[in-house]
Amino acid sequence: MTNRRNFLKTTGLATAALGLGLPQFSFGLTKAEPFKISLAEWSVNRLLFSKQLDHLDFALEAKKHGINAVEYVNQFFMDKAQDMTYLREMNTRCQNEGITQVLIMVDREGMLGARSDADRMKAVDNHKKWIEAAKFLGCHTVRVNGYSDIAWSQNPADAAEASKLVSDGIRKLCEFAEPHGIRIVIENHGGFSSNGKWLAETIRNAKHPLAGTLPDFGNFRIGAIEGKPVSYDSYRGVDELMPLATGVSLKPKVWDDAGKESDLDYERMMKIVLSHNYHGYVGIEHGEREREWESIVEIRQTLEKLQKSL
Repeated sequence: MTNRRNFLKTTGLATAALGLGLPQFSFGLTKAEPFKISLAEWSVNRLLFSKQLDHLDFALEAKKHGINAVEYVNQFFMDKAQDMTYLREMNTRCQNEGITQVLIMVDREGMLGARSDADRMKAVDNHKKWIEAAKFLGCHTVRVNGYSDIAWSQNPADAAEASKLVSDGIRKLCEFAEPHGIRIVIENHGGFSSNGKWLAETIRNAKHPLAGTLPDFGNFRIGAIEGKPVSYDSYRGVDELMPLATGVSLKPKVWDDAGKESDLDYERMMKIVLSHNYHGYVGIEHGEREREWESIVEIRQTLEKLQKSL
């Protein structure tokens, strides 16, 4: 009876608080973290290419270093997209350790913005197996590249034509992904795609709810003219891409409009990310040569502090 009275007293106060607009308190609940932390496989690309680390061991190594969610790169299991035994092993290792498989970054499967209809459709077809693999692994997203065989230039007509072609390619891929429930996102990854405004417009023009972006803090270097970098302000670019984002990639370097690279202001950037009501994964995509895991842990610790302060 005493316990029951205490329960009624507590719930009565909570009800009264709701009715009167008084501050409410959560009993026995912890405050939700403003964002989650994942690790992109590219962070340890040197270890993978040199065979010092096997793709199947990547997720377990991430957990050993305090990260329980992973983002794959298809290059490290390029011939395994339809190998169900291999994919089951990936699932088993992650499920046994409570590791979330977030997304697959897909490269080297053709240009979704190719000028030729046949080449564009071939690229779409090449990506389909990765959508099926992502579904099997429990990932929510496949990241693709917004590339076209229209070479990057400062000509607005070239930019407009490339955007039109990429929009067409990603829309066709989204139509295939729809029954699988997999989001298809483009990362700012050089050329036209590293212009935040261009990429946001390209995605919107695809006119498909599964089409989105994966803003990469450090990938706003567009190209070069006479050896000098041409870049786009990282903070503005992320702000433009976040309304369409289902993930973000963290690199500790950013760019401005003048082609200058500088250190990331973590707090400033994460405030921009959170201002768009984004509370998903922030994927660390950085590993210093010869101290990959140490540098990953340093960024993880910085993000954990921001989880508490923001």
